[in-house]
Amino acid sequence: MPKIDIKIKVENVVANARIADNLDLQYIESELEDAVFTKKKFPGLVYRTREPKSAFLIFRSGKAVCTGSKTKEGVRQVMDKLSADLRTIGIEIVEHPEFRVQNIVASADIGRELNLGAIVTGLELEGMEYEPEVFPGLVYRITEPMSAILIFSSGKLVITGGKTVEDCEKSVEVLLNKLKQIELI
Repeated sequence: MPKIDIKIKVENVVANARIADNLDLQYIESELEDAVFTKKKFPGLVYRTREPKSAFLIFRSGKAVCTGSKTKEGVRQVMDKLSADLRTIGIEIVEHPEFRVQNIVASADIGRELNLGAIVTGLELEGMEYEPEVFPGLVYRITEPMSAILIFSSGKLVITGGKTVEDCEKSVEVLLNKLKQIELI
């Protein structure tokens, strides 16, 4: 059987950072145009940047969650932008806040259709959730590296939970090896 060459495409990198000891979210909302704080609906402030495009959830505790970047370098850029924007309104923030990648969401395509029912039967529900009446994909959980892959009958995959691109690649490799073992690819 020929080796399947699958390209992994990073769709989103989610990272978090502590940017201050505490923050006045109402003040930030009043000073930054793209900041929204609706205390009754959500305890955090949502702040969107346009260039580079991203979104932040910022909490009173001084923690921030960044989403929307496709690379670690992109996260660095938007974290630095957040820091600069907050400094312009008089809030003391570290110039280059340290951040940790919490999750990478990636996509891939096996390039052929898959029989999800046969996968469930072949792998005997090992680490899987499949309820086609509720969701059209099969959720396959992997423990090493810790991740989950949404598998669709079209052959498309969504990989989540990895902290590096390498984690995403290894997860797909684990899946492909399993599918080869049960002769579905």
